[in-house]
Amino acid sequence: MVSCDTEKADAVYHTIVVGISGRYRGRLMDHLSNRYIRKAFSLSRNTGIEIHHLLGFLRFQELQNGVLLARYGPKNDITALLTPHFANRLPNEDFAIYDEQRKYYAVHPKGKQWYLVRGELPILKEQEVYTRQEAEYQMLYRHFCESIAITDRKNLQLQRNMLPLRFRKYMVEFANMD
Repeated sequence: MVSCDTEKADAVYHTIVVGISGRYRGRLMDHLSNRYIRKAFSLSRNTGIEIHHLLGFLRFQELQNGVLLARYGPKNDITALLTPHFANRLPNEDFAIYDEQRKYYAVHPKGKQWYLVRGELPILKEQEVYTRQEAEYQMLYRHFCESIAITDRKNLQLQRNMLPLRFRKYMVEFANMD
């Protein structure tokens, strides 16, 4: 289980024990009155929600060497669950998804299978240098986001509900803001 919760092992173990015992016939996860099943269900749901959010909020940036780099810091260890989505949609791109919390990354070479690598991302040891086109797109996108904003209708609470603050650190449109 990829959840960051410290009680995940107990929840999964006891859910398996209950499932094997046959105590609850039918769909095991429908029996949320059992605290372990409820906890396992909650952990699964929270992880799924985070993956869903990041499918929309993860930002790739093109480096000088042609690699698309996405950096993020998820609560849960979801890189291996998130990468297949992008590998299917970007099969002809070299890209890396770097988990800053756990110091490992997924690498997808163009036209090949992706894989996980532990340690610092080699690209980050040198200064990240974006292509000129990437830098221009970032500037244009930030300008676009600023220009469509209606200052009088700014609702920070609604923004936080729709886009948690922890994602903004890694998003181009929020760089140099706040």
